[in-house]
Amino acid sequence: MPIIRRLPETLVNRIAAGEVVERPAAALKELVENAIDAGSSRIAIHIVDGGLTRIEIADDGCGMAPDQIALALERHATSKLPDEAIEQVATLGFRGEALPSIASVAKFTMESRPRDAEQGWRKIVDHGALVEDTPAALPPGTRVRVENLFAKLPARRKFLRTPRSEYGACLDVVRRLAMARPDIAFTFEHGERRVLAVQGRESVETRVAGIVARELADNGVLIDLERPAPSGAMRLTGVAGLPTYNRGVADHQYLFVNGRPVKDRLLTGAVRGAYADMLARDRHAVLALFLELPPEDVDVNVHPAKTEVRFRDSQAVRGFIVSGLRQALGTGDRRSAQSPDAAAMGRWQSEPFQQEPAPALRSMFEGRDWGRSQPSHVASPSQPYHGFENEDLAAPQGRAEVAEDIGAEADKYPLGIARGQVANTYVVAEAADGLVIVDQHAAHERLVLERLRAAGAEDAIKRSQALLMPDVVELEEPDCDRLEDAIPKMAELGLVIERFGPNAMLVRAVPHALGKANPAKLLQDIADDIAKHGEAILLGEKLDLVLATMACHGSVRAGRTLSVTEMNALLREMEVTPRSGQCNHGRPTWVKLSMDDVEKLFGRH
Repeated sequence: MPIIRRLPETLVNRIAAGEVVERPAAALKELVENAIDAGSSRIAIHIVDGGLTRIEIADDGCGMAPDQIALALERHATSKLPDEAIEQVATLGFRGEALPSIASVAKFTMESRPRDAEQGWRKIVDHGALVEDTPAALPPGTRVRVENLFAKLPARRKFLRTPRSEYGACLDVVRRLAMARPDIAFTFEHGERRVLAVQGRESVETRVAGIVARELADNGVLIDLERPAPSGAMRLTGVAGLPTYNRGVADHQYLFVNGRPVKDRLLTGAVRGAYADMLARDRHAVLALFLELPPEDVDVNVHPAKTEVRFRDSQAVRGFIVSGLRQALGTGDRRSAQSPDAAAMGRWQSEPFQQEPAPALRSMFEGRDWGRSQPSHVASPSQPYHGFENEDLAAPQGRAEVAEDIGAEADKYPLGIARGQVANTYVVAEAADGLVIVDQHAAHERLVLERLRAAGAEDAIKRSQALLMPDVVELEEPDCDRLEDAIPKMAELGLVIERFGPNAMLVRAVPHALGKANPAKLLQDIADDIAKHGEAILLGEKLDLVLATMACHGSVRAGRTLSVTEMNALLREMEVTPRSGQCNHGRPTWVKLSMDDVEKLFGRH
């Protein structure tokens, strides 16, 4: 019969280290969180070889007395829980496991001096064994050094990645913690190179833009919203990038709950839902969101590393984030990409200037009556060119309409006055501060979607357009099953369908805005959307996807000729429509070429 025994303290610490110290970045996170909780105003971080060789953190916080240093290195000893109300924790670290766990798998040095003490104290623990306990000279605050992590545990060491990969993880930790506390100054050095340096007492938007990307300041919107919660109020602040400012991966999404950086599936799902009809499905938003709510409404003790949280009312939190982001992106800003892509600008060509016109060109200007048409004639060996006499030159033909004047009220029209249409796809407009080019299909697609949303369920039914003859659409049986489950909600949107055998659906009516849509393609696209997103997203978000599909089918297509009146009507509606800066798939609906850029193209600068 096996005998139950107590594990040795050193082994217990190593087991705990496996939970909270998976890699150098995990140790770094715990130590920087301690520095933040100590009330520091400056934190200096230095690592070598991605943290594998050395991690050092120095702060100017409250410091510790010698007996407190000894207690900090014991398991489950902490200053961060004044009583047993763990649900009321307001600090970043509180388990009391990190320091003894790190000290059990590395050479660990802690030096600290309280602000009212004349000298500090040093304690060194090498893989669990105390090797030094002496006074030390240092300024008020705490300095911690971790050397040769897992050096005596080759089984753990071999699972670590390359120094470059470990450095990347450490940098991500520092960036997130620095974003969480814009009131604290941070420096981060890797080897001999300073990687990050931010000043204290910064605003959230300044700190986020300085760490994530400078461009975010010009391509993002500020968020500051509040909503009642079960035990108080929820507040959402931060910076959200415009949908047209996105990335191919989701590693530029920074989420914080009560000042704690988290990587939570519910929150990332809410972000994805908020941007669902504004981003292409393989693109990801750039943002930093700070959610504040009463401590008793969130459990931060569900993961040893405290990177995941659990909410008392998860649906309320998700709904708050989705609606808050949509509100900020929809009403707070209607910008798109404010300037053309740099690579596209680089492809503009300047033709060389000729001091003397070519002979053929000079002859065209000498003695010709340009009030009448001139001939288009190309010389060939069999038919030599003899000039313009007694011939008519067929000039290129174009559509001409009277254009509106920009006038004194140009500032009221951010997208300007229509001047023409290119390739029957792009509307060219003149604004007070530059040249605007609009993708008519992408723009109208967004306008139709917002009209469908604004119409509401009751109005959508009233505006439903019955088909003279119901349309039978053949689909695969699983697609029919998915559509059948959505019949009631489709009816609320004005799309009246019913099952017509195992492999077909009957379309009886479509929303008025989609009167010219192809019912077969419309139903197939809706079925595909539902299949791809399944039941993992909320019903409201699923309906948004359906509305986006409907809008695509009901919008003005590229290739359609528009009159100047129609072009201006499109521009005016875009100026008052939420999220009009991008289409339902995340592409920009318009770009602006400033007058400075135009003048640079012609060498005026």
